[in-house]
Amino acid sequence: MAETDPTVTTREAQRTVHPYLVSRRLRWQIFAVTWIAYAGFYFVRQAFSVAKLGILDDPLVSGALTERVLGVIDAVYLAAYAAGQFLWGAWADRFGPRVVVISGMIGAIGAACVMGASSGLLVFGGAMVIQGLAQSAGWAPLCKNMGAFFPLAQRGRVLGIWSTNYAFGGLAAPPFLGWIAYSVFDSWHAAFFTGAATLAVVLVLFVAFQRNAPEGTEESGAHSGTDKPQRSLALYRKTLRDPMVLTLGAAYFLLKPARYAILLWGPVLVSRRLPQVDKVGATLIPVAFGAAGVLAPIVVGWVSDRLFQSRRVPACVLSLALLTVVLALFMPLTATDSVGVMVGVLAVIGLAVYAADSMISCVAAVDFGAEEGAGTAAGLVNGCGSIGAILGGLLPGFLSGSTLFILFSAAAALAGAVMAPHWNRRPRPAVAQ
Repeated sequence: MAETDPTVTTREAQRTVHPYLVSRRLRWQIFAVTWIAYAGFYFVRQAFSVAKLGILDDPLVSGALTERVLGVIDAVYLAAYAAGQFLWGAWADRFGPRVVVISGMIGAIGAACVMGASSGLLVFGGAMVIQGLAQSAGWAPLCKNMGAFFPLAQRGRVLGIWSTNYAFGGLAAPPFLGWIAYSVFDSWHAAFFTGAATLAVVLVLFVAFQRNAPEGTEESGAHSGTDKPQRSLALYRKTLRDPMVLTLGAAYFLLKPARYAILLWGPVLVSRRLPQVDKVGATLIPVAFGAAGVLAPIVVGWVSDRLFQSRRVPACVLSLALLTVVLALFMPLTATDSVGVMVGVLAVIGLAVYAADSMISCVAAVDFGAEEGAGTAAGLVNGCGSIGAILGGLLPGFLSGSTLFILFSAAAALAGAVMAPHWNRRPRPAVAQ
C-alpha cells in the first residue's frame, strides 16, 4: 500500500471543516471583541475633534492653529487614512486580521500620546499621518474577520448590528473625552491621553480573545507564511476589476464627505449655528448624530436581508435619497437657534448617512468580495470613501455652511444615482453556506 502524504491529508481535512460550522459561543466571542475593537479606535480618532474647541480658544496656540490649519491637518490625516485602506485590507487577506489590527492599535495609541504632549504644527502633522495609517488598519481587516464566521444569509442582520461599532464610537467618544478634557482637567491635551488609555484597554482584550478564523480552516493560524505575493497581487487585480466593487467605491467616495464633516467638525458646526451653547454642550449635541447612527445599521441590515432578500442596493438608494433631502434643508432648519431642532436634524442625517454607510462599506463590500477577497474588497471600497472623507475634513474650514451642505446634498444624490442601476443585483453565495 502506498504511503499517505501527511501534508495532503492535513490540507484535505482542513477543507472539510467549513468556516461557518463553528460554535455559537465562538461566533459571538468574535462578534463582541471585534465590535469593541473598532469602537475603541474612535476614542483616539475623535480626540482631535474634541480638542479643536480648546485649541481655538487657547491663546498659546490659536494664532498658529487656526480653523483653516486644523482643516488641513484633518486632510493630512484622511489622506494617510485613505492610503492605508488600500493597503491593509489586502494585507489582512494575506497575513490575517490579527497582526494588522494589533499593529494599528499600537500606532494609534502612540500617535495620540505624541499629540497630547505637544502643540507644535509639524509634530501635529506628523502624528496625524501616523494616526491615519494606524486607524485605517481597523475596518477592512475586522470586516474580513467577521465574514469568516458568519454566512451570507445572516450578514445583513449580523453585520448590520456589528456596524453599530463606529456609530457608537462616534456617539460615546466625544462627550466622554470632552467631559474629561474640559470638566475634569480643563485642558484639551487630556482628550488625547484619555483616548489613548481607552484604546490600550481595548488592545488587551483584543489580544486575549480575537481569532482570525475558526479552527480547522486554512486561515485559522498565521496563514500568511504560506501565501505568495503573486497570489495577493492577482486577488487585488481581480477585485479591482469587479464592476460592483468599483460602483461601491464611487458611491462611498460621494457619501463619506458629509459623514466626516459632522464627525470631525460636529462641535464646531454646532457652535457656529448655536453660539449660545458652551463647549461641553457643543460636544454633547452631535451625540444625536451618533445615536441615530447606532440604530441605522440594525434597521437597514434587517431590511436588506428580509425585505429585499439579501439585496443591499435598494436599502442604500433609499437611504441616500433621504440624506439628499435633509442635507439640503440643514441650513434653513437650523436657522431657528433651537437646540431641539438641531438635535432632530442631526439625528435624521445620522440615520440616513449611517444606513447607507454600513451597507456600502461593510455588508456589500464583504458580500461582493466573497471569502477569499473580503478584506481586499472592503479595503478598496473604504479607500475610495476615505479619499472623499478628505473633503469632509478640509472643506468645513474653508466654506460657508450654505455652500457646504448644498455640496454634500448634491454628492449624496449622485451616489444614489450611481447605485440605482444595480437595484436587483445580488452577491454570489459561497458554497456550503
